[in-house]
Amino acid sequence: MKIVIINYGAGNIQSIKFAIQRLGHQAVLSNDEAEIRAADKVIFPGVGEASSAMQKLRDSGLDQVIPTLKQPVLGICLGMQLMCNASEEGNTEGLGIFDVDVVRFSNQLKVPQIGWNQITDLKSPLFQEVADNEHIYLVHSYYAPMVKETIAEAEYGVRYSAALHCNNFYGTQFHPEKSSTVGERILNNFLMMV
Repeated sequence: MKIVIINYGAGNIQSIKFAIQRLGHQAVLSNDEAEIRAADKVIFPGVGEASSAMQKLRDSGLDQVIPTLKQPVLGICLGMQLMCNASEEGNTEGLGIFDVDVVRFSNQLKVPQIGWNQITDLKSPLFQEVADNEHIYLVHSYYAPMVKETIAEAEYGVRYSAALHCNNFYGTQFHPEKSSTVGERILNNFLMMV
């Protein structure tokens, strides 16, 4: 199985690579279109600020490549947010894969939300053998509201999308690679998808 982690200069890519190794697979870091298209599974990571990350995607042409991929694709954290229509962070236009706009948490809340939270209402093979109310690890100041593509929920002052799914695209607001055995199960479920 060929696993590619998209390397566009805005990722927590080493921790994802190590998590995949722990599951018995090797992942390649790449920003090459042909290599990404040839992969069985693609992981689209992201850490940092939305507008500058989106600019890096545009500069490399990956903003045109990612929405047209046919294999299973997993966006993580900012990666998931960039797959949405837009983000309030830096007034950023996204890739338009998930039909939702990312918004900032209320100023009444301590942001970013950092640490462990629970996921509920799990509805996808991505969460096979994962129980409701399992704890996952998050670091974020912006969130995707609840929409029809929501496949897991979390709560931080407001209920929001902890994960999204549309066609062959999946996104998690949380970091599966930092979410202990639950995160490894979710990553493994993704890698086993056809």
